[in-house]
Amino acid sequence: MPTAFVLINTELGTEMNVLKDVKKVNGVEEAFAVYGTYDIVVRVRADTMERLKETVSSHIRKVNNVRATLTLMSSEDTK
Repeated sequence: MPTAFVLINTELGTEMNVLKDVKKVNGVEEAFAVYGTYDIVVRVRADTMERLKETVSSHIRKVNNVRATLTLMSSEDTK
């Protein structure tokens, strides 16, 4: 099953609202607020690579107050 980790930068002061909204996106398995260069780290899984890409580009990136993302696609499923 394709997996990706999405690192999210939010508008200043909106981290918790973005986290709450991102957790509602279908395919998001885990999401955490973090300290450092990025504000939120998300683990996403989908049935196909195409659906995974759609989840990231059409749903996560369009959440209000998401400023930028960096997506790390897994190279293979390790299970």
